[in-house]
Amino acid sequence: MITLLALSGSLRAGSSNTVLLEAAALLAPPDLRITLYEGIGSLPHFNPDLDGDMPPESVRELRRRIGAADGLLISCPEYARGIPGSFKNALDWLVGSSEFPGKKVALFNASPRASEAQAALRLVLRTMSAEIVEEASITLPLLATRLEPKAMAREPGIAEPVVAALTAFARAIATPG
Repeated sequence: MITLLALSGSLRAGSSNTVLLEAAALLAPPDLRITLYEGIGSLPHFNPDLDGDMPPESVRELRRRIGAADGLLISCPEYARGIPGSFKNALDWLVGSSEFPGKKVALFNASPRASEAQAALRLVLRTMSAEIVEEASITLPLLATRLEPKAMAREPGIAEPVVAALTAFARAIATPG
């Protein structure tokens, strides 16, 4: 069983990014399990002075979950042409961790207009030594659709590219090197 940890860059209730990740969990092939991490909003502001032998419990939990996952599925909105501060804060807590480098990542983008944030996110993730799986990274026009996860999963224009991306991601994770 391949396990993915899904991270939404949005804290907003009903975010199209979060709903997309929830729909992906419904559409996952039988050999793939996707779990949504919901603690980004509760992480403390990054402070290197707190990142010693005993970082805050919420940070340790995030790192444990990252370490236990075979890959990360990230969907992040664009705020003011960049990565939302709360999501960048979560990434900052992972910079010095041993769990993140080399982790395979697929990027799901819920808006074609979010190209600036996607470019910034790719730069940050590569700097952190993530392995972005391009064939598993997709952009879908979901802004203002207001669909629930089950409705997204039933919509062929959404479900088909999500399933194809998840299948490509599982293949990339299962293939060594």
